[in-house]
Amino acid sequence: MSKRILLIDDEELVTKSVSMLLKTSGYETSIAQSGKEALEKIKETDFNLIICDIRIPEADGIEIIKQIRSYLNKAKKKQIPEILITGYADMEKYQEAMKLKVAEHLYKPFDNAVLLEAIKKTII
Repeated sequence: MSKRILLIDDEELVTKSVSMLLKTSGYETSIAQSGKEALEKIKETDFNLIICDIRIPEADGIEIIKQIRSYLNKAKKKQIPEILITGYADMEKYQEAMKLKVAEHLYKPFDNAVLLEAIKKTII
């Protein structure tokens, strides 16, 4: 059974390229373009990993991760490791991500091999 990854990003180019990379690497990928859509997918499916952009229009990735963790906790479901990705060097957001103890924090554009390595060492 392949591992399931939820990719949360509003940029179509990113979602297409990353999902194609993940598919060819043997992962099953679902895409959410908003925090609300991500929460609905989390309620419907068990994921092994979340890859989330930090900048998403309606709520930033940090808040989305907090909401997902809160839902999983209340539903008594296992927490899902997260990899945060961003195209912006924002020290405050980086520090927030580190306080959350996310598995990885990668800057766009990232090398495919770097992303795949981060996934391999993070995924449950």
